[in-house]
Amino acid sequence: MLVPLGLVLLLGAMGGIGATGDLDREQITVAGDAMQPTYRPGERLAIERVDAGEIRRGDVVLVSVPGRYGDAPALQRVIGLGGDRVESTDGTRVVVNGKQIDEPYVTRDNSGTTGAPYAVTVPDGRLFLLGDNRPNANDSRYFLEEQSGSIAASDVLGRVRAERAVPLVLSALAASGALLTLVGTGLGIRGYVTRQRSLARW
Repeated sequence: MLVPLGLVLLLGAMGGIGATGDLDREQITVAGDAMQPTYRPGERLAIERVDAGEIRRGDVVLVSVPGRYGDAPALQRVIGLGGDRVESTDGTRVVVNGKQIDEPYVTRDNSGTTGAPYAVTVPDGRLFLLGDNRPNANDSRYFLEEQSGSIAASDVLGRVRAERAVPLVLSALAASGALLTLVGTGLGIRGYVTRQRSLARW
């Protein structure tokens, strides 16, 4: 019974891994701490391709903006879309279209200092981005003279997948299936040998 069960788990998990195999080709390693505590340096993230029309507020996106960040890709969170009014009177609390947004993921400055206040309208087809680690994120706040700090939606390389843990689950199932298969095979061989020895005595 162990061998069939193990094979079912192993083959099922391998099929699942094959179905999500694109994750292996679209993974990145977090290099900076601008998105802490949400994503930490060294963490592996799966990225999915998205069209400009699929981007939503709150998405964490990988962007490559000519002339910014040393032309290296950067992870940031989408705060405003084209046409949105984004403002902060104290440099800390963010208001979008007149409503303060809840940001439980944000790291605040423990020293009590705040950033500079700002108020911008995001141009059409562009995005206003902020890092979760606000005291240490080089985001749209520092480029306000360049189209209100926004970036073109076409600069988005992809979006962080929410189901990033799925491949780990599938790997665990595959390992469990392989183990059950080996154990079942070993017990089967042992039972066969024991039976043959018993027959030989008769």
